[in-house]
Amino acid sequence: MPRGPREKNETGLYHVMLRGIDKREIFLSKSDYERFLYYVEKVKENNSVIVFAYCLMPNHVHILLRSETEEIGDIMRRISVGYAQYHNIKNGRTGHLFQNRFRSEPVNDDNYFLSALRYIHQNPVKAGLVKNVSGYKWSSYHEYIGNQPKLVDTSFALQFFSNISRFKEFINQPNEDKCLEYQHQIRYTDEELEKIISSSFDLDKLKYMDIESRNKILKKLKEDTGVGNRQLARVLGIGRSIIDRI
Repeated sequence: MPRGPREKNETGLYHVMLRGIDKREIFLSKSDYERFLYYVEKVKENNSVIVFAYCLMPNHVHILLRSETEEIGDIMRRISVGYAQYHNIKNGRTGHLFQNRFRSEPVNDDNYFLSALRYIHQNPVKAGLVKNVSGYKWSSYHEYIGNQPKLVDTSFALQFFSNISRFKEFINQPNEDKCLEYQHQIRYTDEELEKIISSSFDLDKLKYMDIESRNKILKKLKEDTGVGNRQLARVLGIGRSIIDRI
């Protein structure tokens, strides 16, 4: 089925999410995070893009930005292609790094802008990576609370708050915000995953199943556990290419 066109926004303001293919981790070191931000800054300088917020998670990215002169797809293509080439060369790999079609939502009013701003900065907390927003290094939060802004325009968001304390209070406030909601990859050790699978399925039966039945089981195990293909293949003792194809 062909994919529908993206919803466009007259203001040019969007909340964008870019994620690794097959939930692959796209940042493996400090220099990777820095390199991605370099490409964002490069696009910002060359294409009149204003960045209001960002958060770089291990396997996906959120950016809140505006462009009045260039299509959002072209902007994200410049960023993702540049970083993917760097990542592949550095790590000796080939092929796609990002899921082909990034996700985006137009920001049409102040309420959604503020919700997206908070959601983006709280992403690491909701994913269980840190206990509080300030504990995560790879987001724009630190540019808002005192560090000299380098990449983001903080003035637009801060005008909604009487002082920086009010901003901090809002960003750290518990909430049920859902903006381009993304199911974070569930993490288990191999031993934990094997125990979970074995509690409901006899792993020894896989090798005796016909291909169609086996594939149905593998697909269900993938959906039920939410783990990456590499780990699932390792625990099941099956070639990863088989799971990738399914």
